[in-house]
Amino acid sequence: MPQPAPREPGPEPKPKATRLPAPRPPKTLRERIFHALPPYAGPYHVGYMEIEVPAQNPRHFSHIKRNGEFALKLDTVLFSIYYPSLLPEKESSSRSRTRVPWLPRPRAETCRGYALFLSIPNLPVTAYIAVTSMFTKLHAHRNAKLSDRWPMLEPAVAAVATPTSQDTLVDDDEQRDDNATDDEDQGKPKFPVIIFSHGLGGSRTAYSAVCGELASFGFVVVALEHRDGSGARTFVNKTGESADLESQDLEMTQERDDKPDKRRKRKDKKTKPYYMVDYIFPKDNALDTSPNNARGVDTELRGAQIDMRLAEIEEAFHVLREINNGRGNRIAEQNLRVKGNIGSSSRGLDGVDWADWKGRLYLENVTMMGHSFGGATTVQALTEGFGWVSQGIVVDIWGPAVPESTTTHSTQKKPLLSVGSEAFMHWKDNFDRVERICKDTRTSGALCWMTTIRGSTHLFPTDFALLYPNWMSLLMKTIVNPRRAISLTVHSALEFLKITLPPHQTRFSHAWADEELLRHADDSETQVLYDHRPDDKWVAARLKIANEFSLRLRSWLPWRKQDAGVPRDASGKPLAGLLNWGPGKEVWVHLSPDRNKY
Repeated sequence: MPQPAPREPGPEPKPKATRLPAPRPPKTLRERIFHALPPYAGPYHVGYMEIEVPAQNPRHFSHIKRNGEFALKLDTVLFSIYYPSLLPEKESSSRSRTRVPWLPRPRAETCRGYALFLSIPNLPVTAYIAVTSMFTKLHAHRNAKLSDRWPMLEPAVAAVATPTSQDTLVDDDEQRDDNATDDEDQGKPKFPVIIFSHGLGGSRTAYSAVCGELASFGFVVVALEHRDGSGARTFVNKTGESADLESQDLEMTQERDDKPDKRRKRKDKKTKPYYMVDYIFPKDNALDTSPNNARGVDTELRGAQIDMRLAEIEEAFHVLREINNGRGNRIAEQNLRVKGNIGSSSRGLDGVDWADWKGRLYLENVTMMGHSFGGATTVQALTEGFGWVSQGIVVDIWGPAVPESTTTHSTQKKPLLSVGSEAFMHWKDNFDRVERICKDTRTSGALCWMTTIRGSTHLFPTDFALLYPNWMSLLMKTIVNPRRAISLTVHSALEFLKITLPPHQTRFSHAWADEELLRHADDSETQVLYDHRPDDKWVAARLKIANEFSLRLRSWLPWRKQDAGVPRDASGKPLAGLLNWGPGKEVWVHLSPDRNKY
């Protein structure tokens, strides 16, 4: 296995003065009443942009049709960008600090999409989500200014603690060094890039906790919303060309239609400036995601969806390159998420200073990251020859969805981190497929880790785990505290990227949280327990908790014994949930490189 190039740490910034970021906003009244997401832990505030632009190469994928039309059509690409932002105090009460709603617009339609995806009645789902999360906001500010400052921590603090809102940041004009690049010589940091691919039923905001947390540590995270029929519901705004084609079809239809009422209804349907994409269930095999499905994965549909996802990733990368090359204004002109179009904020991209973005992104070493089906997409992206993708992070990957040709005939040669759930660890076929991918990666000479977060279930990296922790605990038997599971995922990713990214992209890694989750044990020392393996019919769906009733009762009693030495969240609850394992025992490492290789 080739050893990574020796690191030559650049000179640390030596500021003459420091600046504290604006204080985190206190909880609003609606956050105290409705479900709320936790604030991000990194030293940066987080900005947010939403972009939908026409595809460079519109086309359809596969011959699969629904309602007489091709089901997988690439007309536009939609994604959100989470990025580091430092907001001046003078903007603390201005409209520029508008926070982003968690539930994508149109909200009622999005709720109906979730009901369809879950195959349950629409009305109760829509009503429940409306009551609990309709007003939930991300801790990200729309179109905020890209940060032009560096994070700075005392070395002793950075080594043992997660940065908080009180960590200092360095003024941009007081940190020049002789070895900086042209952009860095101007005092403005460049940021590494992560492209995130969601899982089945996901969206561009469903993983805001992970994406925003990474952005708060200094990454630009592009969260795609795939329009391949893998999300619960999404809306595609039509471009001028597609709208003209619809108009021509309408005129021909009207000439053939002799009934005015039918013509009027068809006209209303045809002239909509958008179309809706719902979750596509495989024909005659709707539950192809289930471990107990004897027919297995619908390889035709899932393979076509991955092909379309890869095309969307390329389209998004093209947009990033345009922005980085100083042509952000062109992207803003093409943006379809503007006032009047469905799913859009009234602000669009108003207030974005595109000059700030010129030359501020590292696009030669992009990281691919994805959850579940997005993990399968990530593995395929690593093997597709995208020269600008240098490493990948898969979170509870759906292994059987990875094309068999990839796992049989292709060797993945780029560094890979796999963070899995305990629920999926007990799914043997999935575990074996992921282990094969990881072993092939290690055999090729690339660094690779395969880990499991103890007590977690499949939705642990999603915002649903944070917004609905009681349902996750009661229905899926999730044991780990959801906030802790997010931290373990992000901190593992930061440790992995500190090792695999080029040194010039990790110049401010001293501000990254580092619990040494990947270094604390190698695969020969890991003791995997199967105490929570469920019955076969619940494999991958939930865990099993022995003596569940008494455990829950004890955890609810106000006089319960508080175990010393167990990490706790802000409310004082044990971070490990019902069962306390303590530091260093929360992550199982199944595969890891030799320690002298990194």
